[in-house]
Amino acid sequence: MKSLTYTFLIIGTIYLLNGCTTAVVGGAVAGTSVALDKRTTGNYVEDQNIKTKFAYLYYQDEQLSEQTHVNVTSYNRQLLITGEAPTEQQKIKLSNIANQIKNVRRHFNEVTIGEPSSMGTRTNDTYLTSKIKTSVFTNMSELDGAQVKVVTENGSVFLMGLVTRKQGDQITEITRKTNGVKRVIKLFEYPNPQDKRI
Repeated sequence: MKSLTYTFLIIGTIYLLNGCTTAVVGGAVAGTSVALDKRTTGNYVEDQNIKTKFAYLYYQDEQLSEQTHVNVTSYNRQLLITGEAPTEQQKIKLSNIANQIKNVRRHFNEVTIGEPSSMGTRTNDTYLTSKIKTSVFTNMSELDGAQVKVVTENGSVFLMGLVTRKQGDQITEITRKTNGVKRVIKLFEYPNPQDKRI
């Protein structure tokens, strides 16, 4: 338990230091990233806050954080929770955490009931995510990395982002054809063509 708390403190410190470095040293890079993103600057920042708040509340419950494996992704204030929890009650607790966070427009609790995945499975998920992103952005030059989120959990791929319906269909098709993908879950938002940013 102490080692887990220590690990979280290190991760939190690195996160904060990286945030400071980006703000002070890499201001131009951060500005460019926000400029390419389809979200408003406010939503871009809020997505970072949502993930930080979720992590804080999650680690407040020692039993929950020790027994489950959870990943959270926030895009345009929509929160995706993936991973594994041994019991339905723990899955419900994760939704309750999401409901406590201000400015979350909607949350998707895609946590499966079962023991936490192995390191081998997580490594494979990371590889699949990288492979999908490479394929998508190679074949769709009009997209940029800030526009689409790809999350892989035990071979299931979740797609988030602000895209046109045509782009969403293309991304989905590329993902489905990727070897190793078990299923594809689309969580895209389709903005009004007149709206440059949402």
